[in-house]
Amino acid sequence: MTAPNANPAVDSQDPSDPRSQRKQEIRKAAHAARKAQPDKESVSRQITDAVIALPAYQNANCVMWYVDVRDEARTRHALPDAVASGKKIVIPFCVDGELELFHLESMDELAEGMYGILEPKEELREVAAKRVPVEELDLILVPGVGFDAVGGRTGHGKGYYDKLLENARLETPLIALAFDCQMFDEIPMQSHDIYMDMVVTQSNVYQGKGRSPE
Repeated sequence: MTAPNANPAVDSQDPSDPRSQRKQEIRKAAHAARKAQPDKESVSRQITDAVIALPAYQNANCVMWYVDVRDEARTRHALPDAVASGKKIVIPFCVDGELELFHLESMDELAEGMYGILEPKEELREVAAKRVPVEELDLILVPGVGFDAVGGRTGHGKGYYDKLLENARLETPLIALAFDCQMFDEIPMQSHDIYMDMVVTQSNVYQGKGRSPE
């Protein structure tokens, strides 16, 4: 999911900062690797199956899924069963550079929006009962571009997921879904970046630092 950044201060990428330069290199490499990833559908099913089997998922009542776009680890195949599971399923959508949360009860509530992104239908977005505060989430599934084994993450550089995640409850696990090819030795984390609690790929579950103080 992509969106314009409404708050440039969050991203504040100084081109002279070596960390920003390294992130750009990682993004370029990760985008190429994701694009070349074979069998995206079947590999993505391995990843989502592994996520669903986690105790953190099994024990959560309110779960935020993302709807995949471009070459992200696929999630659309898993959403109907997630909705039917009895859990409260939430998906993000973008409004003026901010992520808002929508209670998804049927795939029929989604339609293709700008850039072909599958989003809640316009007429449902303002229904009060469909909006969910981030504090209600028991588990958050997160996309991204590059990750490392301790939960370091870089997205597209817009900062909108960082803004959402910083308001989630500290005890709410953040679990990233990624292909093996998106794993790097180290993501150069900056002050606004947030570590994942886990990164799940088709071959491993990495235990991240999360948001707890070291």
